[in-house]
Amino acid sequence: MYSPPSARFLPTLAMSHTPYTEVQLHRGDGTVQTLPHTGGSVSVDRGQAVRRTCTVTVPDTSLIPVRPSEQLAIYGARLRILRGIRYADGTIESVPLGEFRVDSVEGDPDYGPITIGGSGLEAIVVDDRFVTPYSTRGGTAAVTAITGLIQATLPGAVIVNRASDATLGTTTWDAQGDRWAAVQACATAIGAEVYCDADGQFIIAELPDIATAPIAWTVDAGAGGVLISANRAYTRDGIYNVVVASGENTEDNVVAVSATAQDDDPTSPTYWAGPFGRVPRFYSSSLLVTSGQCVAAASKLLRDAVKPAATVSIEAAPNPCLEPGDVIRVTYGNGDRELHQIQSFSIDLGLSSTTLETIGGKEDA
Repeated sequence: MYSPPSARFLPTLAMSHTPYTEVQLHRGDGTVQTLPHTGGSVSVDRGQAVRRTCTVTVPDTSLIPVRPSEQLAIYGARLRILRGIRYADGTIESVPLGEFRVDSVEGDPDYGPITIGGSGLEAIVVDDRFVTPYSTRGGTAAVTAITGLIQATLPGAVIVNRASDATLGTTTWDAQGDRWAAVQACATAIGAEVYCDADGQFIIAELPDIATAPIAWTVDAGAGGVLISANRAYTRDGIYNVVVASGENTEDNVVAVSATAQDDDPTSPTYWAGPFGRVPRFYSSSLLVTSGQCVAAASKLLRDAVKPAATVSIEAAPNPCLEPGDVIRVTYGNGDRELHQIQSFSIDLGLSSTTLETIGGKEDA
């Protein structure tokens, strides 16, 4: 969760308040312009390679590039979007919703409005496929490899590591290969994932454990709460409760290694020996050269694949501080309480509520 600007920020979200939004256009020529805007939204989804996307509606028709010089100002341009609260005393507090590469600008050149579309900075790395082969030969550490892969595309990128590092096995990606897939493969080898946060920094981190992670936000029904509605669902789609991760690397003369992670909680609805049945997933990578790396990879993939009995779509008052992976406590109108982990959400730049999609629920006593 992004740190709130002050102690009064989160409690005010549950009250009647005036939202504040700001859209900054950082042009390719280095100039910065604050854009008056009439609408837009930011979508954040942990399941996508590019975690954050945005659309912004503006009345300024001059933003449509016509001449080459205007196109150059847009190519390489970025949007920085913020949302917060304008308090009754005139004070403004806000937090970033993301930093975005400008992907598209379109609209009526005479009357407007103009719609700007943008993608999180992962998109720049996704687009930069390997022109020549890339190899981890020489005992490269995972964080070193991830940093090198990203900064070869974005030299000024800030990389923040919150995971345990380890030396990778030798793996080579061919020319035309997917650079971002290579980044994620290196992260999986240490049980982590890589994503761009709201500040435009690349984060290397493990998905928090719903059972032990701190509660980021409480979503309550009723007076003084922020819960508007909730919809519960259940599906087996995409659920695995056993993951076998293995590695074999003849180039490094390393013997084959493997490890298994399974949902071994007898109280879990996806318990591997329970009525749900055993549903395995198999993962193999030459980056994995120790049993510890196999354990880390299998555990990471199991966290991604195991969902508790219910998933919930929650409509609530917008909270711009939230991040995918945050654990929230939901209290329904009947008094039942559950812990949920956020998978995705969309936050409007206007007055609309936000919808949180979770990756599962755990009863909270």
